[in-house]
Amino acid sequence: MKDKELSQAGSLTSFLKRRQRLRTMKDNKLSQAGEPAGASRQWPTDPRHRILVVDDDSDLRLLYTDVLALPGYHVDAAEDGVAGWEALQANNYNPLITEYSLPRLTGVELVRKLRAAHMAVPVVLAAGRLPTPELVRNPSLQLAATLLKPFAVDVLLNTVKEVLRATVSAREQLDPLPLPYWQSQPSAVGLRL
Repeated sequence: MKDKELSQAGSLTSFLKRRQRLRTMKDNKLSQAGEPAGASRQWPTDPRHRILVVDDDSDLRLLYTDVLALPGYHVDAAEDGVAGWEALQANNYNPLITEYSLPRLTGVELVRKLRAAHMAVPVVLAAGRLPTPELVRNPSLQLAATLLKPFAVDVLLNTVKEVLRATVSAREQLDPLPLPYWQSQPSAVGLRL
């Protein structure tokens, strides 16, 4: 893992300690609340929230996957832009979290392919240095969020939560409300038998 990403105020260290505590709690079969480990608190998640993480750094990919899996998200990971594109074609994701500088196909090129295919997937772009000029030249990329590396794991979780909240809110605005039962049934008025 890159040195500057490790220097983020112990975010990796605190995550690893928290993960070890969770494993210990599971081993002891008790949660902090004294309940069975299976009854431990989990963040409510929607099964439609399948997340794809694309990063060429295997340590970061594993970290992001572990952090996002803790609250119950289904997380897939890809090591480069080409593998990410193949995963996007095979599965429905909400959202995509991609690194900017990737081998074989950059994060921006991946998003361009995504938009050209008319796939409405919210995208979070993570980068050590945000490609601001490129993003300004390409407003059609429609990024849901950007993350400047290094970032703390709670920033990642909060960003994903906000992107998902915005996605659900937008979907609710587009979907019409269901009609009451009596209005959704065909009427016999005017029919001759």
